Amino acid sequence: MDHLKPRAANSPPLTPLGYLERAATVYGGCTSIVYGNTTYTWADTHDRCLQIASSLSSCGIKRGQVVSVLAPNSPAAYELHFAVPMCGAILNNINTRLDPRTISILLCHGESKLVFVDHELSNLLLEALNLLPPTHPRPQVVLIEETDQSFRSNTDGIQSQVLSSQYLTTYEEMIKKGDPKFNWIRPESEWSPIVLNYTSGTTSSPKGVVHSHRGAFIMSMDALIDWSVPKQPVYLWTLPMFHANGWSFTWGMAAVGATNICLRKFDGPTVFDTIQAHNVTHMCGAPVVLNMLSNLPNPTPLSSPVHILTAGAPPPAAILLRTESLGFIVSHGYGLTETGGLIVSCAWKPKWNKFPASERAKLKARQGIRTLSASEVDVIDSETGKSVPKDGHTVGDIVLRGGFLMLGYLKDPEGTSKCMGDDGWFRTGDVGVMHLDGYLEIKDRSKDIIISGGENISSVEVESMIYSFPGVNEAAVVARPDEYWGETPCAFVSFKDEVKNPPSERDVIEYCRAKLPHYMVPKTVVFKKELPKTSTGKIQKFVLRDIAKALGPSKASRL
Repeated sequence: MDHLKPRAANSPPLTPLGYLERAATVYGGCTSIVYGNTTYTWADTHDRCLQIASSLSSCGIKRGQVVSVLAPNSPAAYELHFAVPMCGAILNNINTRLDPRTISILLCHGESKLVFVDHELSNLLLEALNLLPPTHPRPQVVLIEETDQSFRSNTDGIQSQVLSSQYLTTYEEMIKKGDPKFNWIRPESEWSPIVLNYTSGTTSSPKGVVHSHRGAFIMSMDALIDWSVPKQPVYLWTLPMFHANGWSFTWGMAAVGATNICLRKFDGPTVFDTIQAHNVTHMCGAPVVLNMLSNLPNPTPLSSPVHILTAGAPPPAAILLRTESLGFIVSHGYGLTETGGLIVSCAWKPKWNKFPASERAKLKARQGIRTLSASEVDVIDSETGKSVPKDGHTVGDIVLRGGFLMLGYLKDPEGTSKCMGDDGWFRTGDVGVMHLDGYLEIKDRSKDIIISGGENISSVEVESMIYSFPGVNEAAVVARPDEYWGETPCAFVSFKDEVKNPPSERDVIEYCRAKLPHYMVPKTVVFKKELPKTSTGKIQKFVLRDIAKALGPSKASRL
């Protein structure tokens, strides 16, 4: 068979952009986006994306240049996932919760040539632009105005005027001037960059993660298969599209002809009302979203099941139980900005359905097994590099490899080589255990492991127990210096608003003592109204570590 040679050189590069063309053909007359009182079909979305791509090319945007987007979940935010790379440019979604200084740093680092900004965020962008170095070229600005009357406010006109002298044009004007027959620019190679995403910076300064067309194609296909997403689901956008491109479901929903329900802002009641109004079938969100939904006072159970995929931090079993009791079918996975989506999922085994609810929740709280696109996922000893025993106890570093991985960090070869070696393994910085059945369970970030008297304590495990304490809203555990043990667990806890008489520190400690090994029991409990969080809703443990350290060493004790 030597004469049968690969024809890769003649094959079109893999890219998720082709999903849109197919959707326009197969689902052209079906609803693609619902936004307030505005709806679009897949034929509409296809034409609008081509028109924006055409106008971007006319504005001088070249192949390989960066185009940024600062917008909430809206039709424009969704369309730009296709339109920007369709003109050959690289899409850079900016977290809308960032401060002006950080945004200016990202714009400068990514060398953005043009920024699409939502009208409500125009002031934020203007402040960021004013913080750019004097010698740095200012990017062009396109204003995304509010076109749906149901979302308009009295300040819309004022906000638009603030940037009136700054912007090139408006989003809808670009669509009107664009060519719906534009011959979109295909990537030169499937390894060409498609997006530039910045990490949340929970442990260090944000890093620019560059993904390829190939990686986005593989990740989006993998996500649909692993979650068993059917054709034409109704998907509610509670997960920010700026968060790793909505875990690649921005492209994936086009592949299955989904109806995308876009919400600018949401809270628990809004989510429940939207689910009922549009017969939502699928949604994604970090565990904080599950906590928000399950903590509503007297919530009405769903009339039909809704699949919800969660990741970002290990969800406590107590929150999983409460969420599923409302009618949600929770799936749990693990991924990073560097993977573009979830590459480990807790694939459910039929025999687990026979277990008690509490046991099922504990199993579902594990991250699980590699998805189809992940070549390998392992937990290794940091010193020997060998796999740890599959005993559910031995902690090691989580490493993985597969076609979904980023190309690397922008302008940071040292950072890239540090986590991506020549062996193809990506070192996540997370630590975990491997169970006998081959399922992974995250125990912590490597810096969040507490070492007390020579024993490794998983802060996640202690947090999970505290979450089961009645009335707890949020919990985080970090290390506090200890005169005898070196360090001991220090818990930071907030309670739900309806808890009028919060328990004492001793109450929480005794509760944990009755359910955990004594060395894992928090020695200190600090009550706070709300725990500090990153712009993506993750609890800022480095802030809590500083607070715990400032408390000074806890007194010597052998208890």
